[in-house]
Amino acid sequence: MNNKNYYIYKINYYDFLIAEDNGFIVNISLDKSLDGFNYKETSIIKKTKEELEEYFKGVRKTFDIPIKFNGTKFQNKVWNTLKNVSYGKTVSYGELASLSGYEKAARAVGNACHNNPILIMVPCHRVLAKNGLGGFGLNINMKINLLELEKEFSNCLIN
Repeated sequence: MNNKNYYIYKINYYDFLIAEDNGFIVNISLDKSLDGFNYKETSIIKKTKEELEEYFKGVRKTFDIPIKFNGTKFQNKVWNTLKNVSYGKTVSYGELASLSGYEKAARAVGNACHNNPILIMVPCHRVLAKNGLGGFGLNINMKINLLELEKEFSNCLIN
């Protein structure tokens, strides 16, 4: 039985694809489909949508959804470290590299951020270049909007 499912929701003007594999969220992206996954709304996908909606309304700064990474050992380490960058805070690629235990690998960390499969819940938008904004795998305006959203709501959250 295939327990890999995805569903697409419009949340805050974006069409988010949310995918789960056996009860773990494995992908939040702006893609339109996912090979090997069934187009089916499940309870964990629906709960993820609800938490993302709360995030965009400024009433949620952490997520309670179980996630699972399917990257390399290096990517998984970077993504797990990235989960610890607090709402409304930012780090540089170099700082994230050091926090991940790969002090000299800022470029590789940037590549891992670019390939992050779980947007927002794993906050790659909070990583900046040492001399400015840096890149974003989707749309730089989305990164700016997410950072501004967090700045606006960082002092008035309840959870």
